[in-house]
Amino acid sequence: MSMSHLYGRREEEEEGVEIESFEVTDWDLANEFNPERRRFRQTKEQATYGIWADRDSDEDERPSFGGKRSKDYTTPVSFVSAGVRKTAAEEKQQQQEGGSDDSDDDSPPAPPPPRATAPKKLQMGTFGGNQSQRFAGGIQSGKGIGSWEKHTKGIGQKLLQKMGYQPGKGLGKNAQGIVNPIEAKVRKGKGAVGAYGNERTQQSLQDFPVVDSEEEEEKEFKKELGQWRKDPAGTVGKKKPKYSYKTADELKAKGKMAYRGTPASAGELAQVKVIDMTGREQKVYYSYSQISNKHSVPDEAPPSLATRDQKESGFALPELEHNLQLLIDLTEQDILQSARRLQHEKDVVVSLSHESRALQSRLDTEQDAIKRMETVLALVERFPTEETAPGEGPTLQECARMFETLQTDYYEEYKTMGLGDLAVAVVHPLLKEKLSSWDPLKDSSYCLEDIGQWRAILESQDMHSSGPHSNMDPYHRLLWEVWIPVMRSCVSNWQPRLVGPMVDCLDLWAPLLPPWILDQLLEQMILPRLQREVDNWNPLTDTVPIHSWIHPWLPLLQARLEPLYPPIRSKLSNALQRWHPSDASARLILQPWKNVFTAGAWEAFMVKNIIPKLALCLEELVINPHQQQMDPFHWVMDWEGMLSPSSLVSLLDKNFFPKWLQVLCSWLSNSPNYEEITKWYLGWKSMYSDVLLAQPLIKEKFNEALDIMNRAVSSGGYMQPGARENIAYLTQTERRKDFQYEALQERRDAESVAHRGISTGVPTNFKDLIQTKAEENNIVFMPLVGKRHEGKQLYTFGRIVIFIDRGVVFVQGEKTWVPTSLQSLIDMAK
Repeated sequence: MSMSHLYGRREEEEEGVEIESFEVTDWDLANEFNPERRRFRQTKEQATYGIWADRDSDEDERPSFGGKRSKDYTTPVSFVSAGVRKTAAEEKQQQQEGGSDDSDDDSPPAPPPPRATAPKKLQMGTFGGNQSQRFAGGIQSGKGIGSWEKHTKGIGQKLLQKMGYQPGKGLGKNAQGIVNPIEAKVRKGKGAVGAYGNERTQQSLQDFPVVDSEEEEEKEFKKELGQWRKDPAGTVGKKKPKYSYKTADELKAKGKMAYRGTPASAGELAQVKVIDMTGREQKVYYSYSQISNKHSVPDEAPPSLATRDQKESGFALPELEHNLQLLIDLTEQDILQSARRLQHEKDVVVSLSHESRALQSRLDTEQDAIKRMETVLALVERFPTEETAPGEGPTLQECARMFETLQTDYYEEYKTMGLGDLAVAVVHPLLKEKLSSWDPLKDSSYCLEDIGQWRAILESQDMHSSGPHSNMDPYHRLLWEVWIPVMRSCVSNWQPRLVGPMVDCLDLWAPLLPPWILDQLLEQMILPRLQREVDNWNPLTDTVPIHSWIHPWLPLLQARLEPLYPPIRSKLSNALQRWHPSDASARLILQPWKNVFTAGAWEAFMVKNIIPKLALCLEELVINPHQQQMDPFHWVMDWEGMLSPSSLVSLLDKNFFPKWLQVLCSWLSNSPNYEEITKWYLGWKSMYSDVLLAQPLIKEKFNEALDIMNRAVSSGGYMQPGARENIAYLTQTERRKDFQYEALQERRDAESVAHRGISTGVPTNFKDLIQTKAEENNIVFMPLVGKRHEGKQLYTFGRIVIFIDRGVVFVQGEKTWVPTSLQSLIDMAK
């Protein structure tokens, strides 16, 4: 119900819900024309009773609950309930029964009279009655209850749902609702509640039909209240005595409960005498079960004092009662003890039956194991022994089949009994006899299949042997005791220079050998023989090159050959002391060792023994344009693949180009034939490979020769016609070739990088590294078109101009190019 009732209402049926409208009243007109009029503050009575409170203000004044804040008319207003609404089932039953009451209840209520004028005090007095009538019959049953809640900010609907209310149903335990207001019943006097009997109204009995036993309770109370006047002794003789019987099953059940509470057995605690002094009198118990029953609730209530007095006055024999009670207790204890003994015997029978079944199962298992062991024993007895004559026992193949049978059919016995160790006593003699006549160098594949078969049988995946010891794997022990002695005797008689048969034999047997046995064979037998042979080798007298019988061992020995290299280099160095570059045999002997020695060791060997000889050869070279001897130059250039590019370039820079440029200058100063000079220049340049011509220092020397020729042509004086044009054309052609070669080289490098997968992000050269760093730091790195310095491409790294030479970055300074680190370059670019 909203506050719109204060302004008047208009009822309109729309889906069973009343819709009240607003209308302009005199109070509204007065409020508009005089908004600053005096307002009233809310009184305590108004705060308690709301719109039903009495007001002392003017009747024409609109009711207000005061305060400067405006009232929220969307909040619900509490109202007086109009009774209990009947459930749907009760209404349906009344409709079926019919009657005048049903017709009255089903008839729609008369609409209340509309209010045409402003609210008056008289009208406010009748407001509650109209509202009760409207809520009693205006709203349809079970529909729209609390629908006004969605227009408000209250929590009434939520509270109702928490207390079990379901939308569409009535209130109450049975969803019966309430139609009529709660009726009150006036008491007769001023007594307390219940002093004048039952106070329930007819409506309460009708809506909540509960069996009321207050009248019966009142009768019983009056009956008990009058019993104090009667003599209870007069009725004792009239009543029959009641006897309580306890069966054996009840006694056993009670004894079991007491027995569970005591951890000791019944036999130990059955005859224990216990004196209880916890009460007023001393009591004697003959078992702990009696103590456990001490505080238990008795089956019947103890006799009253009147009964005791009557017994004592009539017939009292305490000694006889004590003796009878003692006999009863002893009989109960005997019954309980017998029951416990019987239960114990039953438990023993169950335990023994379980144990019997377990023993029978174990017996069956052991019988099966005995049969399997007998079969295994029969197979083992078939193996040859020391007393077996040669040729009578099973062969090596038959023994292998028997071991396979043991492993597949009797695997548990094979592992438990360690039958794999039988191979030491059974297979070893047969295999020794078979390998006694074997020569590994002549027939390396002999007995290879037999050893492979025994490897599949004997080798264990769980055991990883790393050396000869007593707990070796059976297969490893077979090889160590049978195969290794044959190889040891073979290696002792082997000539290391006959390397082919021995290498082939080890390559063939390597897959069948455990790693530690192969290492023992190579390190303890093969390598010492090679060391002794290297010590006896003389490069000046031996006709067989040493690499022909050392290099075949590289796949097997690998880094184990490192101790042999220093003596070989020392002997080669001594042999090259009197060597001359004209002797090509030295290059043939050293060339196979270039990829065997480490890069540092090879470079040091070349610098020490070869480069000085080549430098002397270039110093002896005479450069004569008219009659040139090229043999010394060819002797030096034959070592191009053996020497590193940097070493060969340094050698030519120090010992060849100074003399060559000096001869060019002297030739140009004597009015030469420039056509012959051009041919002479091109001829010398053709003697260099593309790898050498790509070296910056070689390019610089040839460009210097071109500059000398250009200066000679541009210096004036008499010269042959066309010489200047020829030299200019030569210079332009050579520069173009250099540029094309560099572009081609860069393209090849890019293709090779793409082929190797540059997407991995791993730089392959220093330029790629700079490119990667530039991308990471958002710095522009690109080449300058047509810009070079000493034949090197110039690049922009941010705002800095750089070029790269031999893995070093050079930055353009004020007067010269300065080398710098990559991190410093990045810092400068930022």
